[in-house]
Parts: sequence; structure tokens; C-alpha cells
Amino acid sequence: MTPPKKKATAKKAVTKKAAADKAARKKTTGKKAAVEKTASKKARAEETSPAGTTEATAAAAKAAPEAEETSAAAAKDVAAPEPVSLPVDANPEAEADSDAGLAPDAVVGPAIDPAIGPADRERLLHGTHHDPHSVLGAHPVPGGVVFRALRPYALSVTVLSGDLRAELHDDGDGFFSGLLPLTEAPVHRLLVTYESTTVETEDAYRFPPTLGDLDLHLIGEGRHEQLWTVLGARPTTHQGVSGTAFSVWAPNARGVRLAGTFNFWDGTGYPMRSLGSSGVWELFVPGIGEGELYKFDITRPDGSHTLRADPMARRTEVPPATSSVVHASHYEWGDEEWLARRAEIPVHEAPFSVYELHLASWRPGLTYRQLADQLPAYVRDLGFTHVELMPVAEHPFGGSWGYQVTGFYAPTARLGTPDDFKYLVDALHRAGIGVLMDWVPAHFPRDEWALAEFDGRPLYEHEDPLRAAHPDWGTLEFDFGRREVRNFLVANAVYWCEEFHIDGLRVDAVASMLYLDYSREPGQWTPNEHGGRENLDAVAFLQEMNATVYRRSPGVVTIAEESTAWDGVTRATHHAGPSGFGGLGFGLKWNMGWMHDSLEYMSHEPVHRRYHHHEMTFSMVYAYSENYVLPISHDEVVHGKRSLVSKMPGDWWQQRAALRAYLAFMWAHPGKQLLFMGQEFAQGAEWSEAHGPDWWLLDPAYGAEADHRGVRDLVRDLNTVYRAAPALWQQDTDPAGFQWVVGDAAEDNVFAFLRYDAEGSPLLSVSNLSPVVRHDYRLGAPDDVPAWHEVLNTDAAGYGGSGVAHPDPVKPEPQGHHGRPASVRLTLPPLATLWLRPA
Repeated sequence: MTPPKKKATAKKAVTKKAAADKAARKKTTGKKAAVEKTASKKARAEETSPAGTTEATAAAAKAAPEAEETSAAAAKDVAAPEPVSLPVDANPEAEADSDAGLAPDAVVGPAIDPAIGPADRERLLHGTHHDPHSVLGAHPVPGGVVFRALRPYALSVTVLSGDLRAELHDDGDGFFSGLLPLTEAPVHRLLVTYESTTVETEDAYRFPPTLGDLDLHLIGEGRHEQLWTVLGARPTTHQGVSGTAFSVWAPNARGVRLAGTFNFWDGTGYPMRSLGSSGVWELFVPGIGEGELYKFDITRPDGSHTLRADPMARRTEVPPATSSVVHASHYEWGDEEWLARRAEIPVHEAPFSVYELHLASWRPGLTYRQLADQLPAYVRDLGFTHVELMPVAEHPFGGSWGYQVTGFYAPTARLGTPDDFKYLVDALHRAGIGVLMDWVPAHFPRDEWALAEFDGRPLYEHEDPLRAAHPDWGTLEFDFGRREVRNFLVANAVYWCEEFHIDGLRVDAVASMLYLDYSREPGQWTPNEHGGRENLDAVAFLQEMNATVYRRSPGVVTIAEESTAWDGVTRATHHAGPSGFGGLGFGLKWNMGWMHDSLEYMSHEPVHRRYHHHEMTFSMVYAYSENYVLPISHDEVVHGKRSLVSKMPGDWWQQRAALRAYLAFMWAHPGKQLLFMGQEFAQGAEWSEAHGPDWWLLDPAYGAEADHRGVRDLVRDLNTVYRAAPALWQQDTDPAGFQWVVGDAAEDNVFAFLRYDAEGSPLLSVSNLSPVVRHDYRLGAPDDVPAWHEVLNTDAAGYGGSGVAHPDPVKPEPQGHHGRPASVRLTLPPLATLWLRPA
């Protein structure tokens, strides 16, 4: 939101009034304050700050927008309004202890000038004061207690404390002060009069910090695992008063002020204090609640100002607006049963079939809550165990699909509130579906209102421009060597798991984090301390993140999108490998090699596939080096790569047949599965975030609807059989769970292998990726299986195939083949995959 412009006339009027006040002050020091006592000492009770008091500036902002600017009338040197006595029972909980020492005829004492000194005044007006609480508020001094307030555009400010009422002197430029003959500073409120309204409010500068010493110590150490509970905007009750605690890490700032809807985006009256050497600035603002927009007005080291969104904001405006929003969650979860059993079976030993989707385009126009009415039922019907959501954290440009994040702690406001997103996650859990989320700790965009040079100098990014600039995406890389930055990211991973019950984080662009020379030419990068290309800071960060998430959130899985052969991505962090590094500690890793090789093979005409046979078998050379996911993700169906079915050669029938055969081969291959939305029904067009999947292909009125429905029916049956067959998932990471039957039948385009569960029960998968029927094709088989039953055939007529099948059990023959004591003879359908289990 753009701050409103102040009228030039208002500034001139305030300056003129300040000069007049200064002259008057020279003539008479110790001007009397208007003080009334409306009750006897006997009637007074000790004052406490009332909880839930009515505020203030928010009400003023809504009820009297005229206070936004100082009008000509407000600038005139008018007499102060007559004070109005407060009845004793107007606020019985807020009465002050009269024994504090207020004389019956209290006046501003002559012993000290209560006005703010010129140095402090200058720093407050220019936003460079590191400790405004030491000046503003109430402070004991020789001769009594000084009260000071900074309220731009106010006509008068009156101190209220029980039955005490004292109007402060107008010192100009929005400053008000007065010296009262009290022996100690009382709990007090302020009565602020503007041109057209009067507001009673707590004094923000009478409160101690909301962050404790332990919080600051953990922040300084980079070990505050629940960072979101102490930084950002937190609606809270502080010393019995409701309001919002604001805090932000900005160690290079000369000063930080708070601007928002509650002060018409003028932070002059809301300077924040610096909490020692922590780099944290803090201010508790009474009466401010949920829904208020805000940003931090940061004074850079060079004295210039920048208005920044909160890095820890838990809610934001809907883009393209960029303000942060004060938020507190009120959601009540209903997924206790899901969370209780989530950790029963390790993910790599459980069925894990993932439907990847982009929430904003899956059904364009739907909100989080509307998606909750449709998505869980659709995914459950297809049999997927999990959904993977492309990044949901707030991002300014929709065309980035969420991969250029500005609000790391806020679900995108495009689809609703954070509680609405929780509702969606809860609905998926109650439908028995896990929720994975893409997480982007590698980089962030350069938007001037976000993280880039946040406090005037490189802060979240590396101070070395060559290390900071991401060469591929025009973004900035995080400084993983800075402990506060690591803390920001590690706590963020924990935040999504704990606050939103996310079941897994798929970490984007891990390779770009691990290598100092990633996409960089010689001379554009500096080796590490050992002379290598590894980014040791990023390695340490990933290890810390994984260890922390697994310790705090049982049953959660982390998944690496890592496109190189880095050793030990899914190895435990305390187990060193041949390279000398401990493992990165991920639970799973995307098998990018399998994806590229297998899609390359399938893109060739069948007559040429014999020359590329190894592209389908090479993955088994390294299949157990990591815990793998086989990803057919959004990256493979955009930017001219064509949709999955369109990658297949041949006519429409052959394309669909090849797609069905490929999917069944994928589901049987060791590793978990991931399929991007739209591919489950053979969408012919590339995905576009502008309109999402082509759901009209499934409209019964469409002539080729049966072709697309057939592929979707196959995906449903793949998941159904898969979940019921432990051989396909129980030993995904154990070599004992796989045996080739024939892996070298290149001339036939045939692949056959056995999968075994932990009890030794097998499943036979046979793929014929040529367009011809192969009759009586002999394959070696175990001799301890009396008969095999066909449980899935991608050539079934119901899927759109030719219907070549084995309706009866297939009995092995004692004739050995392929090095096995028995064999079976099968009729292999064209461009098809068969699954057979013991009958």
C-alpha cells in the first residue's frame, strides 16, 4: 500500500506552531498542567492495565480519516480544550495509586525542562533513534515524573491515570511533554485529541519488551527453532493489555519505525527500539489487532528510508499489493488420527504415490476452502497416497509458479487466509491423503519491498555479489553461512510442519545450493577453504534443517530435488561418505536421471528403441544409492517439452498405448512415484498456470472423452493394485526387492523383472514397448509359484487398448530360461505392460 501524502500546508503550520511554543517556553518555564482530582484517596484502587481495552489509533483511523493530515485549523495556536473530568467508575480497574505522591495542586515542576532535547527530537523525527522508550513514555526525574509523547497531527495529549488528568504541553512537531510531581511513574493512558476526534489509548512506550533474554540469546546463536513466535507481528496480551507485538531483525538499520493502516502509513509516531546487539527491533502497540496492514519503515545506514514487508509475516495482502497483515490463527484441527499414525511406517517402506498440482490452476478460481470440497475426493478416488503442492508461500509474480518467494511464512493470499489453507490440509488428512509442499530455500527475488538488501546492506543474501547473484534466475541466493539466516530458513521448515501439519517438504533446487560453481564460469566463483567447489555453508544448512525437522516432527519426510550425483543426499547426517561429508539427511531424492533417460527412450520411434535400450535399464545400476522418487513433474510438461502423452511417437492410439505402458513400468520400478496433474488423463497440451488442466477432455459430450477417461481409469487401477501389493513398495530401497528376468532384450523392446515384498512374495512386471503382439514369449520364472494371475494389463479394452489379455492363470513350465529353473509363456500385447502375481 502506498503511504498517503501529507499536505505541505500542514508541515508549515506545525513548524510555525513549534517556533511559537519554543518562544513561549523561554518566557515561562514550568507551565502548569491541567490536573483534576475527581475522587478521594480512600476511593482509589491500585491501577492495573485493563485487558481488552478499547484502542485507539485503529479506531481513529476508521472513524476519523481527517486525522491523517494536519489541517489548517489544527495548525493554529488555539487554546487547549477544557479538560473533562473522568468519573471514578469510568474505568475502576485503571485507577492509579494516589500514594504515588501527586500533590493536590500539581503543576509542571520548574526543576527540569520536560521537553525532548534537540538531539533526541532530531533522531525521532528522522527515524534514527535506537531507543525511543528511553525518551517517550513516563520517566522519573528530579522533581517528579516526565511524560513525553510523539503524536503527529494531534491538537492535544492528556495523561490519564486513575483520577489523574494532566494535559501535556505542545512542543511542536507532534511532541508533547509535561513534568508532574509524582514519586514514581504510574501506569497511564493517553487521551489524544485530533481535529475531529478524541482517542483514548494506552501509551505504547510504557511497556517493556515482549522478547525475553532467552529469545534474544537463541536468535543470536541462530538456534531459535520457533522463530515465528517471537519475530513478526504477534497479536498478544502484554501486561494485561491486548495489542500486537511487532519485531524485526535489521542489524544494519539506523532506526526502524512501524507504518500501517493504524497510523495512515506515517511511522513517525511509532519508532521501534533496538534490543541490544541482537539486531532485533521491537514495539508493542496496544489496541492493534488482526487484519491491520503494516510494513517496517527502515532507515538505512546512509540515512535513506525503505518501506519493507515483514519477512516473518504470517499473512499478506493479495498480490500485487505487498503489505503484511497482522494475523492470529483460530483454526481447530481435526486430523489427530492422521498425525497419530503418520509415523508408524517409515516413508521409504510404505506406499507413496504422489499427485503433484498447482493449487491456483488445478481448478482456476477456487479458494482454499472450495478446493477442500473437491480435491480430497478426486485424489482419493484416483488412489494417490499424497498430494504435492507447488509452492504455496507468498510470491509476487504468479508466472513464477511460487518459486520466487517473498513471504516465506505466509500462504499465498490469492486463495484465502492462512486458516483457510489449514482447512484444506485438514480436509486432505481426513480423507487419508498426505500433504507435501514444495519449499524454496535456495533463493529469493530482488523486489525492493522484500528481502533484498533488507536493511540497506546485504542481509539475507551473501555480501559477496558473485555469491549472492543467482546466475540463472536473476534472483539472490541466501547467505547460508550467516547463523541468523540459517535460523530464518530452518525455523521456516519447522513452521510449515508444525503450524500447518505439512507431511513433507520437497526442497527445490538443491543442486544450485550445493555447488559454488553452479551455472558459473571460471573466475565467477571462489573455491571453498579446501579448494573445492562444494558450498560448505549450504551443506551445513541442509544437514541442520533435516536433522531439526526429523527431530521435531515425527513422520514428516524431506525430499531433495537434486539433479547431480552428490554423494549421500539421503544418508544420515552423522554418517560420512567417501567424499568425507556426512549425509545431507533427506528422506527421499528425486531420481532425475531415471526421468530423463526413460523419457528419452519413450520419445524414440519403436523401431529405433533397440539402440537406446540401456536408457531404460541404466537406472538399476544406481537404484539403491539413494532413496528415490520417480518424478514426472510439472517441469517435464512446460516450456516446449510437450505433455507426457505428446512425447510419445506414433498416431493417437500408439501415443496413448505407450503412455499407459510407460506409467505401469514406472509404478513397478523401484522407487516412489510422482505424476503431475493433467497427465493422469492424457492431456494433450502443455500445462499453463493461466488455465490449468483441460478438464473438458473428460466431458462425456466430447467425442474422444473415452480415450482420456481410459488413461485415468488406468491410473486409478495402478494405484489400487500398487497399494495392495507390498512387493511394489516395501523394499524400494533394498536390492533384495528386485531381480531382472530379462534386461537385455533390446531387439524385442521387452523389459521383465520381479519385485519382492519382505516375505518373499513376488510380482512379475513385463513391458513390451514395441507396437507388435509377441505370442508365446518365454520368460524365466521361479519354480515355487504354481500359477500366475494377471492383475493389470495396460492393453485392456477398458483403458482404450486392443484387449490382448490372459483371462486364465498362467502356469509355469519346467523348462528353464533366463537362468531360472522354470519359465512362463505369455502373449505380450503391443505397447503394453503386464503385472502378474501368484494365483
